[in-house]
Amino acid sequence: MSQWPSLLTGKSLYNPPGPRSAAYDEFPKQFDPSKNGFDFHMTQFITCPAVPAQAQYAKELHERVRREFPELRIYKLWDKPIGPHPTAMFEVNTFNPHQTGAFFSWLVVHRGPCDVLVHPNTGDSFRDHTELATWIGRRWPLYDELLKTLSLKRK
Repeated sequence: MSQWPSLLTGKSLYNPPGPRSAAYDEFPKQFDPSKNGFDFHMTQFITCPAVPAQAQYAKELHERVRREFPELRIYKLWDKPIGPHPTAMFEVNTFNPHQTGAFFSWLVVHRGPCDVLVHPNTGDSFRDHTELATWIGRRWPLYDELLKTLSLKRK
């Protein structure tokens, strides 16, 4: 019988006891060990005069992340497009699966009007930002050619 009998609703399968997945404690071997595990890019229309509330929310979210997640690496809030990102954004890095899961679930609830690109760091910038990327909110187009150039330089 499951150790959480209240979770057995008749709709889900019973999972027999077994070893805990290593994914709880370490990233897959495909990740670049010299980098952080995941990047979270919070995008917003910070320079659009039609949505000043969104720009204000992004500033407040940036500060809130700095205060509530001091163990994560957070970069400055860009007020213009940067790199392959077509709009203003800020980036947060996670370093282990626990941080990634906690921050992901927190952002789902607290991102407000910001859309979030989440991607791993495997050493292939193009693939990380496209094929392996996940979006919370709307998907934004990226400057693919810049990502392809970065990926080719690393090979």
